[in-house]
Amino acid sequence: MVIPMIPSLESITARLRLRHFRLLIAIDEHGSLIKAAESVSISQPGATKALQEIEEAVGSALFLRTNRGLSPNEVGHCIIRYARLIYQDLAHLREEIESILDGHGGRLAVGTIMGAVPLLTDHLTQLLKRQPAMRIELVEDTSAHLLDLLDSGRLEIAICRTSVSPRPEAYITTRIWEEQLAIVANSSHPLTGLNAQLSDLAASTWIVYAADMPMRRYLEQEFQTHGLPFPNELVETTSAFATLSLLQRNPTFVALLSTEVAQVLSRTGMTSNLLVDLPARSEPYYLVHKRDRSLSPAARLLSEQFTALLPPLDRKT
Repeated sequence: MVIPMIPSLESITARLRLRHFRLLIAIDEHGSLIKAAESVSISQPGATKALQEIEEAVGSALFLRTNRGLSPNEVGHCIIRYARLIYQDLAHLREEIESILDGHGGRLAVGTIMGAVPLLTDHLTQLLKRQPAMRIELVEDTSAHLLDLLDSGRLEIAICRTSVSPRPEAYITTRIWEEQLAIVANSSHPLTGLNAQLSDLAASTWIVYAADMPMRRYLEQEFQTHGLPFPNELVETTSAFATLSLLQRNPTFVALLSTEVAQVLSRTGMTSNLLVDLPARSEPYYLVHKRDRSLSPAARLLSEQFTALLPPLDRKT
């Protein structure tokens, strides 16, 4: 099998235009080159030529010609997805420029791991009181994925941990919180309100993070320290809502969460913290952004809010 030569990035960027991406989105929406041409106000010959230019630029056909019209192939789906992302970014660009010119503070794309959601939302609430018209995009995910989003420019700042990155030096980090942990269960769990040991929960089904995440590693270390085998019955998730739903429906399930998230869940009356001693703390949270990029005014405001509350020694890490 002969693998086609893919044009270089420089070649692709030199040959593709925004009108090309607009046409690709229209073809995907209409399934017809004629209707796509009409929707973007160009002639059919012009659309045919533009599609040929796109396929030559990327070095591959993008659509299957069928009796129903044009259907994107695998490469076509890929480039259409990125075309939509590019247009979305342009829409965000326009929104941010408009907000800045209106004096509203622009737009902020910020990420967080689940354990830091309560902390971040407190700060965002304060920020919105100062800048009520600011547009905020909030993403909750794992540290690894948040760092990927920072790298690609999808996020500007995040609360996460850089220890999962092969290149932690690429980021500026500010230590903002020492995470404490709690074991959470349904309020009707048999051990609710009783002093318990980790061994009492060895046979339970645990709701946990993925194996490569700090909180999961901490839990594994705790079982090892107590000479216990790590549980086999696991449900992996990074979603607080999924965790709450699982605990609500399964009175014998348990989960290891940050105390901040545990407190939020307990306010629903559906969960409670089990009285199990967890002497150690997990890895701290950090406010993270890329070292080679300056922060926007909106991101600086958020960063300053966090920094203002820190002891002097913690303000630079």
